[in-house]
Amino acid sequence: MQTKPRVNGTSVTEFILLGLVETPELWPLVFILFLLAYMTTVGGNLSILAAVLVEPKLHTPMYFFLGNLSVMDVGCISVTIPSMLGRLLVQKHTIPYGDCLTQLFFFHLLAGVDCFLLTAMAYDRFLAICQPLTYSTRMNHTVQRILVATSWACAFSNALTHTVAISTLHFCGPNVINHFYCDLPQLFQLSCSSTQLNELLLFGVGFIMAGTPMALIFISYIHVAAAVLRIHSAEGRKKAFSTCSSHLTVVAMFYGTGMFNYMRLGSTKFSDKDKAIGIFNTVINPMLNPLIYSLRNPDVQAALWRVLTGRRPVT
Repeated sequence: MQTKPRVNGTSVTEFILLGLVETPELWPLVFILFLLAYMTTVGGNLSILAAVLVEPKLHTPMYFFLGNLSVMDVGCISVTIPSMLGRLLVQKHTIPYGDCLTQLFFFHLLAGVDCFLLTAMAYDRFLAICQPLTYSTRMNHTVQRILVATSWACAFSNALTHTVAISTLHFCGPNVINHFYCDLPQLFQLSCSSTQLNELLLFGVGFIMAGTPMALIFISYIHVAAAVLRIHSAEGRKKAFSTCSSHLTVVAMFYGTGMFNYMRLGSTKFSDKDKAIGIFNTVINPMLNPLIYSLRNPDVQAALWRVLTGRRPVT
C-alpha cells in the first residue's frame, strides 16, 4: 500500500481492486467473457444508434431518446470494463486515487443521464397515448433537446456532488476494494473518517435524483394504463401496451439493481452479491437494452437489418 505523509497520519494514494475472481487461473476466462460482453454491448448499442440515425421511420421523439440511451449505455460500460480488462491483461490490480474518483464521477454521470432519459421516455409515451392530438407540438424538437440537456445538467450536478463529497474523506488504512470498479459504498467502507454525512447525502440526493424520476414514471404509466384500457379494440390495446413494455422492462432492471446497490449502506461486508449487482449495472443492463427494444419492434428490426446489410432505407 502506497501512502503519503499527512499532518494527522497517512493518506492512501492508490487502491487495490480485487476484481471479480481472485483465482489467477480463472483470469483468462474472465478476460475473454467480458471482452466478448463489451464488444457485444458496444456493437449492439451502436447498431441501435445507427438504425435511429439512418431510418426515416425512426425519426420520432421515442427513438431520439433511445438513441441517446444507447450512447449512455456504451459510455457506462466503457467507464468500467476496459480498465478491468487492462488490469487483468497486465495482472496489476492497483488504481490511483485520482483515477478511482474519476471513474466514480463518470459512472454516476452517465448512469444519472440514463435515469433521466428513462423518465423522458415515459413522458413521451404519456403524451403519445394520452394526449395524441397535441403530441407533435408538446414533444417537438426543442422540447426533446431541453429534456436531454436537463438530464445532463441534473446528472452532472449529482455526480459532481458525490465526487467532491467523497474527496473530503480521509483514507489512511486498508486500501483493498472487493469489487472490479470504484463506487461509493465500497469507498465509504474504507474511509478512516466519518461517512455519516456522505451517506445522508447519498440518501437525500438519491431520493431527489432517483425518487422523483421513479414517481414521474409511475404517474405517467398510471395514466397510460387508464387510457389503454379505454381502447375498445383488443388489437389497439395490444399495440399500445407493446410500445410501453420494452421501456418498462428496462426501467425495472435499471432501478431494481440500483436500489439494491445503494439503499443498503449499513452492510458491514461486501460479498459476491455486490459484484453480481455491479455486473448487472455495468454489463448486463446495457447489453440487454438493444435486444429488449428490438425484440418486439418490427420497425427497429427492419432498420437494424438494413444497417447490417448496408441497404438504403425506403423513403
